[in-house]
Amino acid sequence: MRTLFFLLLLAGASTGSYGQVIISLLLGDNLNSGKVEFGLDGGINYCWQTGVQYDKALPTFNLGFYFDIKTKHPMWLIHTGVIVKSNMGAAGLPVYPLNNPDLDNSFAAGSVERSLAYFNFPIMIKRKFNNHFFAEAGPMLGLLYAAHDEFSADVNGEPLTYRVDIRDAYRTLDAGLCAGIGYRLMGGNGMNIGIRGYQGLMDILKTNPGESVTNQSLYFTVGIPIGAGKAREREAKKQAEGK
Repeated sequence: MRTLFFLLLLAGASTGSYGQVIISLLLGDNLNSGKVEFGLDGGINYCWQTGVQYDKALPTFNLGFYFDIKTKHPMWLIHTGVIVKSNMGAAGLPVYPLNNPDLDNSFAAGSVERSLAYFNFPIMIKRKFNNHFFAEAGPMLGLLYAAHDEFSADVNGEPLTYRVDIRDAYRTLDAGLCAGIGYRLMGGNGMNIGIRGYQGLMDILKTNPGESVTNQSLYFTVGIPIGAGKAREREAKKQAEGK
């Protein structure tokens, strides 16, 4: 049954970023077991790109779900899951021609905000410590499903925006390395709070004669276990019955 629930969560990703998150809230108790902890993971992140000119990092939200899979060693876990809303990009990029004289004149003194929306799949090794801190590191894969540039400018004192779909200019897959540190509240049984950094290793542009363009991001996250308490109670009951 847990496998079926997990497949339902992934299937929801193709129809909306939040469908599988809603399902996970309803089915969290079933996804947790003595060997797997399931929960929601989300927060804010600041992203930017190498190989492009920009003024500042792009602030955005991230949201997804995670699995902490126990290994034979109690202090080592495999951390995985899906970040179903996870944008990359940058802010304050220079404007470029839109092949429309009216638009080019309107946005000549403006700027561009670039947003690339991915489903991200981290697969990290997680090391717990006795003081409830933890460290994690490993690869992360990204599946691009949308991308756009948003032009913005003030025209006669009024804000003006224009969005351009740039999905076709970017590769569908991204891959890189992710690492972070965090702390588990409530004596190691509550929420996880942490910070992670991501460094892309692939040129994300399909055609790029210049410097490679890679994604980078800094995540501030909160992980909320769903049904973990009931899973511990079930495991304790099984152990007691075994005795």
